[in-house]
Amino acid sequence: MAAEQDKRGLDTPELEVPAYWAEAKAELMRRDRIMKRLIPQFGDMHLKGHPDPFTTLARSIVGQQVTPKAADAAWTKLGQACPKMTPSQIIKLGAEQLGACGLSKRKTEYILDLADHFKAKRVHANLWSQMDDEAVIAELVRIRGISRWTAEMFLIFNLLRPNVLPLDDAGLIQGISQNYFSGEPVSRSDAREVAANWEPWRTVATWYLWRSLDPVSGADAASDTV
Repeated sequence: MAAEQDKRGLDTPELEVPAYWAEAKAELMRRDRIMKRLIPQFGDMHLKGHPDPFTTLARSIVGQQVTPKAADAAWTKLGQACPKMTPSQIIKLGAEQLGACGLSKRKTEYILDLADHFKAKRVHANLWSQMDDEAVIAELVRIRGISRWTAEMFLIFNLLRPNVLPLDDAGLIQGISQNYFSGEPVSRSDAREVAANWEPWRTVATWYLWRSLDPVSGADAASDTV
């Protein structure tokens, strides 16, 4: 599942527990019978954010459409070739060496375009914390390789926004199906209806549904090129 690479985390310093987490847990358990059952199962576990915007987005691109194992392998190779993981270092590395890290031609282009956007200051990373969710998404999706889903993962894991509902995330849909619909197929409309009861804490509810799913199988094979 492509989404899983973001949920598992990056090799970067983690932020503290989100300030809203305890309040969100209490409200969700009061309002929602499934959350009342689910949340206590995970004790003091909480969303762990990642503070560097460029690294977070680069890792998201590496993890698109591949298993977590494949994404981890490529990210490890990239980290060895580019230990500082800065836009300038990525650009200096170049397409050939990025490809040697196991990235596909398309992902190599995406990573270089991302680095160019940051180096040329065509994105306003210093302002994102002050912008609303849709404004951040609108800026991010102008970068090649950044989809709405990737932008929503960024809102959750970098900006720690409390009310994100990533309807394109397979894990969220699966979690709603298993916990609210006894495994029956779930439409986006169904998901929105369930999530209406979670506002303004849809990020938190989504995180607990992710946690409720079985771990990704270790049998997932990693390809040489992601």
